[in-house]
Amino acid sequence: MVSVKHILVVILILLTPIVSRGRPDAEQVTAARTSLFAQSAAQALNRDFPDAYVSFLLLDAHTGQLLASRWEHATVPIPLGSLAKPFAALAYGEQHEFHYPSHTCRGSETGCWRPGGHGDVDLASAIAFSCNSYFRFLTLDLTAADVLPTASQFGLDLPDSSTQGGEFAGLGTRWRISPLRMAQAYVELLGERHRPAVRQILAGMEQSALRGTGAEVDRALQSETALVKTGTAACTHSRPAPGDGFVVALVPAQDPRLLLMVRVHGVPGSVAARTAGQMLRRIEE
Repeated sequence: MVSVKHILVVILILLTPIVSRGRPDAEQVTAARTSLFAQSAAQALNRDFPDAYVSFLLLDAHTGQLLASRWEHATVPIPLGSLAKPFAALAYGEQHEFHYPSHTCRGSETGCWRPGGHGDVDLASAIAFSCNSYFRFLTLDLTAADVLPTASQFGLDLPDSSTQGGEFAGLGTRWRISPLRMAQAYVELLGERHRPAVRQILAGMEQSALRGTGAEVDRALQSETALVKTGTAACTHSRPAPGDGFVVALVPAQDPRLLLMVRVHGVPGSVAARTAGQMLRRIEE
């Protein structure tokens, strides 16, 4: 099977005589390489992951350019579950001088998805394990007016004025965001990594890939690490399931070049992470 990397080698060989004859500028060469890489990645993903219930968006993590996609109605707002948590955290930070509390998650008792709880968590570990208890606590007093500046800054669909509390962290279906806008928001988030609050969030995403809800991504990649956020939300397919799993993964962790957003029908986000990891490994081969 011809890999994406092998195709890129051929592309570079073909481009060499063009460069020497016409001497196109660096921007033209980069654009040509990007276009051919995008075509190769799209072909590989569509061929090796043909399941119609697997949707994906592949973006350049530096520019936000959409490289490849198979996601019907990617611009239509839908519930995206815990993918909203980093932005809820930033909205909270705007109201509290970016001082984030610690919290004791007691599982079902405090409204977490994990019955036994996560114990003592801070912002980074709450991102890593997608702790609902922490985010219920963090967003308890948030209003739509509090969230609007952050949503606007990152280009997210704005929440309805009746949205409140944990709904800003994806706990419910009221705050609906288009998949493409969400993917691009994570690119913007990466660009804000100089901010201490964002560094905490990205540290949590790195922990997620190492040992949290996104650990299946790193397991699939093997030789590379990622930044990952998972989510589970109400299914919006014509044949509904109890829920759909969502993943945003950026690789490599230290200086991401690619962002892959995946939706897998009928599974939680932690399971969808396996598919996302396999897709990234296929692209990186």
